[in-house]
Amino acid sequence: MIDIYTILKQYWGYDAFRPMQEDIIQSVLAGKDTLALMPTGGGKSLCYQVPAMQLDGLCLVISPLIALMKDQVENLRRKNITAYAIYSGMSWKQVKQTFEVVTQSNCRFLYVSPERLETPLFKEYLPGMNVQLIAVDEAHCISQWGYDFRPPYLRIAALREELPGVPVLALTASATPEVQEDICDKLSQLPGTNSHAQPKKDWQVFRQSFERPNLSYSVFRVDSRIHKTLEILKKVPGTSIVYCKSRKRTKEISDLLQLQGIAADYYHAGLSQEDRNKKQEAWIADRTRVIVCTNAFGMGIDKPGVRTVIHADIPDCLENYYQEAGRAGRDGKSAYAVLLYNDTDLVDPEEMAAMRFPSLSDIRSVYQAVANYLQVPAGSGQGQYFDFDISDFLVKFKLAGHTTTYALKALEQDGWISFNEQVFVPSRVVFTTDKKSLYSFEEAQPALEPCIKMLLRSYEGIYDMPVFISEKMLAGLLKTDADTIKKQLTFLHTQGIIAYDPQKDSPQVYFIRARIPAEELQIDMTGYQSRRKQYLLRVQQMQDFVKDETRCRSRVIGQYFGDAAMKACGICDNCLRQKRSVLSQEEFTAIQQQISSTLTAAPLSIKELCAKLNHIPTEKFMKVLAFLQEEGKIKMNSSGMLEWGK
Repeated sequence: MIDIYTILKQYWGYDAFRPMQEDIIQSVLAGKDTLALMPTGGGKSLCYQVPAMQLDGLCLVISPLIALMKDQVENLRRKNITAYAIYSGMSWKQVKQTFEVVTQSNCRFLYVSPERLETPLFKEYLPGMNVQLIAVDEAHCISQWGYDFRPPYLRIAALREELPGVPVLALTASATPEVQEDICDKLSQLPGTNSHAQPKKDWQVFRQSFERPNLSYSVFRVDSRIHKTLEILKKVPGTSIVYCKSRKRTKEISDLLQLQGIAADYYHAGLSQEDRNKKQEAWIADRTRVIVCTNAFGMGIDKPGVRTVIHADIPDCLENYYQEAGRAGRDGKSAYAVLLYNDTDLVDPEEMAAMRFPSLSDIRSVYQAVANYLQVPAGSGQGQYFDFDISDFLVKFKLAGHTTTYALKALEQDGWISFNEQVFVPSRVVFTTDKKSLYSFEEAQPALEPCIKMLLRSYEGIYDMPVFISEKMLAGLLKTDADTIKKQLTFLHTQGIIAYDPQKDSPQVYFIRARIPAEELQIDMTGYQSRRKQYLLRVQQMQDFVKDETRCRSRVIGQYFGDAAMKACGICDNCLRQKRSVLSQEEFTAIQQQISSTLTAAPLSIKELCAKLNHIPTEKFMKVLAFLQEEGKIKMNSSGMLEWGK
């Protein structure tokens, strides 16, 4: 058996593990259920990929992130490791073909979305998969108290009934102590069953420190976000991410930055998969300096040299802020996380909750409108995907965007429908000609021979049945670009050599249950109100973070996630403010003497005194001034002027 250090070097090229990775891997290999809290960019994927390569079987990876699944599969295949993924939007036939390949080959990794776990097809093939490890990515999604609760995650515990004794590795970058406990609870033994899952107390919990000694957090109250953003980008060279809440604002800010000569682009989930890929790749390759985006950008992207992450809007919660800000400075060099706001952003949390949690009446109205738009009769639709253009839908039914979005979320969390804007069905290829004709074609078209040979070499079974392929991976192997590969595959398709189905992406609504009359629709109001209460608390904590001008920002974040041992970072805006305001006895005496001599010469207003002594740091000046007023050494005369006391 190859040891984990050899695996790390052979497949990933590293000589040593990062802090805590080895401990997590050893826990998994010892067969223990393990919860790992590791900051964004902390190397979570290696914690299941390395032990899976030592175990004799398959690692089942459960993830809600299509882009992450796709990237991970491509990365593993580049290392000659067999990996597949089941994405939302794939047809029954495509899913079945993938399961057949997985069970009949030496597949080491299968990535699936949690929705797949209880489908009859998954259950049919599960016994033949030889699963040796279950990795649960974004594990906070299993907790109703988490900021991104997804009910399909609750099915993972039932999956463990089918896989007795198989350890679980739950991974997340951000979970409060309450959510950490809930993750272990939900993934443990189910009451009243014969589950072989370990009791909660047997979980091994590993938590990296939330300290980021190279990352400086700052919050600025501003009148113009774009002016402050430009100021930051001019002061700090290098790559940047600017996060916005609305898609419209991403384009507006991107356009304004371009007018100032900054190479910027925008990104959000409403763009086509092809556009998102191109924009993302241009930013990774440094052709674009600044990507202005919604939180749809960033998951699974590991770019070490990001120097600034700017939030042009206040995020919903500290979990989101920490994850997004944490994309800066992964190379260990100085980086800056800057949050911009104005007073109008500090909306009453109750108002935000009213928008985020629509009434049952509004939810029913949206459900009815969706059924009408998709023409789904009562009693039908279960298990089906439907193309869903939300912009067209909103216009046709005259619905408010926010109400609709959150009503769809409520319907999803209660198990009625799901709405996915990032459905991805990868490209597929199968050879459709016999080998004699293929040989003749290669002789006639020698320029296409490398592409044909690479297809046959890279994808097992491609001559017998359609298999998923990656144009990007083929381009890398053939040292060309993906567009060239697509043109070659299209030509081979027109010549009858292969059947080529390019990748597809379009927003989808999936009916989890059969459609019912809207007036009969019910949701779990107890759970709904509990989530509303948790949301209110998170919004308040986020606003407290924004308004706080005294406590170290790194410590506030660390304590929020249960890391009580964190020390003050010394580099955030609040730490620097504290440093600037610390007065030595010598400084105090010198400032007092300057105030005394200035006011002895003539009484002045506070504004005039500040102007005359503007070389003194404001914080220190105000401290001394307040002390002298309290001690009666400075008095205000009847004209409102300050004068030195006699």
